[in-house]
Amino acid sequence: MQQTDQIIHWVLDSLELETTVFHVGQYCGSWRASIAGRSRAGYHVVLHGDCWLHVEGEHAPTYLRAGDAVFFLRDVPHHLGPAADAGACRPGTAMLRLGEPEPGATGLACGFFDFRSGIADTLLAPLPDYMVMPAANASGHAAHRLFDLIHAEARLSEAAPSPLLVRLVELLFFYVIRDMAQSDSVAAGLWPVLRSAEFSPLVLALIAHPERPWTLDRMASQVHMSRATFCKRFAAACGQSPAAFLLVLRMKIACRLLDERASMAQVAERVGYRSEAAFAKAFKKVMGMQPGAWRRRAEAPAHGT
Repeated sequence: MQQTDQIIHWVLDSLELETTVFHVGQYCGSWRASIAGRSRAGYHVVLHGDCWLHVEGEHAPTYLRAGDAVFFLRDVPHHLGPAADAGACRPGTAMLRLGEPEPGATGLACGFFDFRSGIADTLLAPLPDYMVMPAANASGHAAHRLFDLIHAEARLSEAAPSPLLVRLVELLFFYVIRDMAQSDSVAAGLWPVLRSAEFSPLVLALIAHPERPWTLDRMASQVHMSRATFCKRFAAACGQSPAAFLLVLRMKIACRLLDERASMAQVAERVGYRSEAAFAKAFKKVMGMQPGAWRRRAEAPAHGT
């Protein structure tokens, strides 16, 4: 678990996650709430009461209660409402201030995630479009304490949501990602490697020392396998070859070094390339742009709400 958490920390940091709050309040009577249609990832946290989540294309709605959270990794048509019948969830009363819960009301904190890193698609692609985190899941005790803090902070900061509220939501997202990484439903990409006791030490070594000459023989030796066995088992677990996996990791680390204003020569050397030209070619293959263009993009303002 410790090794898994270390790698997930790296993954979340690699996503360069930025969280914003769209609205905090409560709904009564007839209502319908959604963050869809803005081409952004987002979340809903049920602060009090209950509601139903309706996702377009799914026959059965999902019942949500206080303490539950839903995280959308992609912009999926959906809405929340007070009824299991999607047609009965119609816009009605406007959202009210959170304050003290009104009888029969549902309190919500809703907002968006922005993944600024160009590597986000690679890391998130194997994950489902959305994930529901029930209040009573396996990480329930720690997550429930986070929910209590989110609820308290939401009531204190309705007028201008504080940075603390979004940080708490990000922590809740961490628990979701950790649970998902341990789920058998994710069968490709980085996540199966996280669950693999035989490969997670190698991933940690690749992250810690990307500059080393990581040949297939050296990687196989790290996990005490023959080259052929290593390639076969790694590809089966990860869905891609060890070389492709290493390339993505190195270029993500290069992104961070470029953001930190390291010179091109320094970046190339620190991720295992002897020439700037070879590094630039590899970087463009993964990121779709030259290192200089990435640096200019990273300096651009974040996408606003």
